[in-house]
Amino acid sequence: MNPNAEFDLIVYGATGYTGRLVAEHLAQRYGVGGEVKWAMAGRSAEKLEAVRDEIGAPKETPLVVCDAADPAQVRQMVRRAKAVITTVGPYQLYGSDLVAACAEAGTDYLDLCGEPNWMRRMIDAHDARAKETGARILFSCGFDSIPFELGVYFTQQAAKKALGGPVPRVKGRVRGMKGGLSGGTAASGKATMEALQKDPSQLAVMMSDYGLTPGFEGPAAPPSNAPYDDPDVGPVAPFMMAVINVKNVHRSNLLMGHAYGTDFAYDEMVMGGPSGGPGFTDLGSLPGGGPKPGEGPTKEERETGFFDVLFVGAAADGRQVRASVKGDKDPGYGSTSKMLAETAIALVNAPDVAGGIWTPGAALQDRLVERLSKHAGLTFTVEAA
Repeated sequence: MNPNAEFDLIVYGATGYTGRLVAEHLAQRYGVGGEVKWAMAGRSAEKLEAVRDEIGAPKETPLVVCDAADPAQVRQMVRRAKAVITTVGPYQLYGSDLVAACAEAGTDYLDLCGEPNWMRRMIDAHDARAKETGARILFSCGFDSIPFELGVYFTQQAAKKALGGPVPRVKGRVRGMKGGLSGGTAASGKATMEALQKDPSQLAVMMSDYGLTPGFEGPAAPPSNAPYDDPDVGPVAPFMMAVINVKNVHRSNLLMGHAYGTDFAYDEMVMGGPSGGPGFTDLGSLPGGGPKPGEGPTKEERETGFFDVLFVGAAADGRQVRASVKGDKDPGYGSTSKMLAETAIALVNAPDVAGGIWTPGAALQDRLVERLSKHAGLTFTVEAA
């Protein structure tokens, strides 16, 4: 963390669709200059002023002009904040200089990244420096992958209490979902496919559940690439976000010293099968490949959206614990923006967390469960133990 910073948080990309929602959440819940000192940042002062007024933020909300294409501006912005929240993606196109600047300056970094090929490159390039400077770098602070990564953590905590220890097997099952994925998610998927075509060597990271755990390879993943009848929940089908979420769950386990064991197995599926399932199986199932960056649902659609994810943890002797994570807004926008903002506040309020490239759940654990429950509309429930 950058202790001499002018601001606790800078929301970079505040004029974009999701960045605007992050800024709106901060403005409505915290005002300006109160518990959280925050600023809005983007390429255009005029657009920043317009968005500030549209979302009802106070006139005195600080505005910071910064262009991702100008490394000097990026470095200058980073030095002004304890933490930078960025919604400027795809991150493999626009995020590398920002991660490097944060790692160098000791400034915390949070994003919504679901691009494992780029995340692995950033881990390899900047983890050591972030540990030296104290920068805490957190990828995937939205629907990918907090409900899943933190859901597994919560389930394992319940297993410790009910079964006497962590379980070696957890299933993530999307039980219900309304509202789609964001335009940024669709654009990130497209950018990742293009990157893999240019550099097929990145495919190994994408295809492995352990692509984000350098130096560690766990047991073979349970099959999750075709529909089947799960004896614990009924018909299930592949879930498109498993490709990033499963990797983050295994990285979380690694960062916590393999708190779930080195033989831990995890997979994700959508309940209900391919016809009745509540989630998407791939980008091709989204109309037109999904929304474009900057596009999104109406406020009413965000407000009426939700998600519901069931986790089934199984001990070696067959005993089970079941837990769920639910969100009160659509996953890709309304809920994601609140998760990102509140994770940043939790991080700034956790000076004891060491520098390095973390997952949100591994870095903040119970503190993040509590913060998201109080301020971001998430519900964590033990359903059976």
